[in-house]
Amino acid sequence: MNFKILDCTLRDGGYYTNWDFNDALVEEYALAMEALPIDYVEVGYRSPSMKGYLGKYFYCPEYILKKLKSLMPSKELTIILNEKDITVSHIEEGLLNPCKQYVSTVRIAIDPKNMQRAVVLAKEVKKAGFSVAFNVMYMSNWKEDTSFLDYLEGLDEIIDYFYMVDSYGGVMPEDVKETIDLVRAKTSIPLGFHGHDNLEMALINTITAIDAGCDIVDATITGMGRGAGNLKTELLLTYLESAKKLPVAYRELSKVVSEFEELRKHYQWGTSLPYMFSGAKSLPQKQVMEWVGMNRYPLGSIINALNNQKQELKDNFRLPLLEKSEKHKIAVVLGAGNTSREHKVAVQKFIEKVGKKTCLVHAGARNVSEYLDVNCDQYYSLVGFESDKLLRQIGDFSKVTQVCVYPPFPRRMGTIIPEDIKAVSKEVSAIAFTDATSDSPMALAIQTALDLGAKQIYLVGFDGYDININHNQFVIAHENQQVIDAAVSIDGVSVKTFTPTKYKNLDIISLYSLL
Repeated sequence: MNFKILDCTLRDGGYYTNWDFNDALVEEYALAMEALPIDYVEVGYRSPSMKGYLGKYFYCPEYILKKLKSLMPSKELTIILNEKDITVSHIEEGLLNPCKQYVSTVRIAIDPKNMQRAVVLAKEVKKAGFSVAFNVMYMSNWKEDTSFLDYLEGLDEIIDYFYMVDSYGGVMPEDVKETIDLVRAKTSIPLGFHGHDNLEMALINTITAIDAGCDIVDATITGMGRGAGNLKTELLLTYLESAKKLPVAYRELSKVVSEFEELRKHYQWGTSLPYMFSGAKSLPQKQVMEWVGMNRYPLGSIINALNNQKQELKDNFRLPLLEKSEKHKIAVVLGAGNTSREHKVAVQKFIEKVGKKTCLVHAGARNVSEYLDVNCDQYYSLVGFESDKLLRQIGDFSKVTQVCVYPPFPRRMGTIIPEDIKAVSKEVSAIAFTDATSDSPMALAIQTALDLGAKQIYLVGFDGYDININHNQFVIAHENQQVIDAAVSIDGVSVKTFTPTKYKNLDIISLYSLL
């Protein structure tokens, strides 16, 4: 073949795993790469210390590179630098020194507006003894301003590959051809293509790039990669085996694909309607990835939010404010955990005992139907697709007589509220007690209780999560813990739990001790 293939599963897939992968999985992956007709394997980022936790394939310490090279001795190992985080001084101070025995090529991820700065960095990387590839992002926007390409003049001896990166996954085959022509008019540097799969065009776009003379193309096992993911390595190889008679070791390929398919069940990468929309509109995938990953918002809400973002709208409408009052001194806040159902009778007895000074605030709609017959003021704190859940719980919105409470305006997801409940819908003026998030049902419920005058808040059904939780549950558990830590610190307000919980820093008072 007159072109090369680079697999970047560990680097691009790290956006889902925080750049940690099981050692056995990585070994299976490396053995497959060694057996397959892959030329380059990009094993991760190389980076100075960054804020927060990022895993081993974000930093690629020397012992990791040594192990990977021993497993893939015939492959050209590659690492990538994120240009916005790297300076020439990092290279001068030895950032790449541990890579020299194992890595042949350093790719640099570049925002076109930083091209001049990237050229200076590339020269330093080249001086350190590596081949250099430019991964220039946001390909679908290049036609608007091609001036950044002028910086490529005279760099044929510095840059070994110039990659066109379809960051938004929105280009079409004709765009690929036109962009190649644009770049070819400026430089003779060998070209590469990295396609995202938002519109499921990654394969045809890559084939188009190859046919137009691209020298190297990217793919990942099962398409694992940021947002909607990339061209599937197995799909590209299957096509090439059929069309170009490329020998493929299908036994090794099928084994590693099976392993990553198991991982996909957990992280659920791949395209969906929101990713399709963001690709078509050239919108960043980071926000979509967060919204989809939380499993908190319906597709309609995500599309609404993306459309607002494209039109630079903050939201589509305001709701009447939930007025602050001293109406209820005590609030029982119900979570989605099993203990909300298991202790329903006791909660009802407690409310009957303390009387009208108590209200019931639902953090989400999961247990609404269990408490419809409880005689007290109830408030439904609704975020994301909780309005849809409310309908499923009640069956008929005409039966909703209690107040539905939404996060403060502007809601980043926009607002989609069924007509039948708009008359009983309010919004809080602010989530004032925590800056964790305004989209948390728990934060919204506690703020609702505070705005209603509650000085004693009792939690029920915030059970916490077991150790073996998926990524989405981990994010929610962390978010809830932040909300709890803020709530228990509110001056003049007591926040306790009536039921057992795995969350920390919460005093437990048995519900039954008060009956």
